[in-house]
Amino acid sequence: MDDAAPAPFGLSRRERILDELARTGAVRVADLARELGVAELTIRRDIGHLADRGLLTRVHGGATLRSRLDTTVAVGAATPPPTRFRVGMVVPSLSYYWPQIIIGARAAATELGVQLILRGASYSVDDQRRQIATLVESGSLHGLIAAPETLGPDGQALLHWLESLPIPVVLAERRAPSALALTSLEWVTTDHVFGGSLAAAHLASLGHRRVGILTSAGSPTSWQLRRGWDRALLELGLECPVDLDASLDAMDAPAREALIAELLERCRDTGTTALLIHSDPQAVLLQQHARDRGWSIPGDLAIVAYDDEVAESAEPAITALRPPKQHVGRLAVQAMADRLSDSAHRPVQRTYVLPVLHARESTAPVGR
Repeated sequence: MDDAAPAPFGLSRRERILDELARTGAVRVADLARELGVAELTIRRDIGHLADRGLLTRVHGGATLRSRLDTTVAVGAATPPPTRFRVGMVVPSLSYYWPQIIIGARAAATELGVQLILRGASYSVDDQRRQIATLVESGSLHGLIAAPETLGPDGQALLHWLESLPIPVVLAERRAPSALALTSLEWVTTDHVFGGSLAAAHLASLGHRRVGILTSAGSPTSWQLRRGWDRALLELGLECPVDLDASLDAMDAPAREALIAELLERCRDTGTTALLIHSDPQAVLLQQHARDRGWSIPGDLAIVAYDDEVAESAEPAITALRPPKQHVGRLAVQAMADRLSDSAHRPVQRTYVLPVLHARESTAPVGR
């Protein structure tokens, strides 16, 4: 499709790719192809052309800002700045959701002369504290980026400990409750409260009046979604007869099937026509079980997922809210570099970025 296009069009497209890289730190072939209206093969060729000129680094499925570990092409005058800071980064998982944040953080670190030391923990407060302590006690860090647990007494104690560390701390996709009155912690996080409101507004715009919510039990994202969701329902005059906090993807098959059957029956009995589901795996599981039971999606039940990790690959593709994960990682490193460069004069900064709604086949106007 692109082979016969005039040179200026190809140049303009490649400039768009570099602009997006500069903004987010990493790009995906599938996203670029959809946004620019060309074949994925065309985007791969563009990325290959830019990589051959040393302007970016090819990775599986896309590209990142030029990495200093990329020795395939001499960079010359575009060589990244020398390492200025050594920053630790501790995340609760190295799979699902977090890899995109790490990609954005690494891209920004390369650009800003930050050496990023990554450690994967779990969602256990004790494990998170142990991994963070190991890095801090090495005595070689200038700063720390972390995604700690924040709920309950243990989470609050962990936040107070982070506040007391002798190096600056930036939270990624986490924030401390205002009631704790912590004054030095900074953070960069998706505005999940707004995400809950946006989901409700989308369903209301399609004519849904009785809507339900299913969230992941114990997730630090779920309570924020619910806050925005509840607020929007009140303002929009919607009813929520179905409300469940569960972990479908952690259940064995019989228990999961029984719970989904019960939830669907409640939707039918109450006239609930749409669900907001966090996270993607729960949305996919519920949708496929509903279809196996003869439900039409979105005819009988519209579904909105939150995370947009695998929602697009479902059948039908699921409408989803996508947190800007790579941008969060990038901004967290930027905030840390700014803090370390001007710690005496820079006020504490806490940044919220908005999720984006991607409408797909799983939602439609009521009655279509």
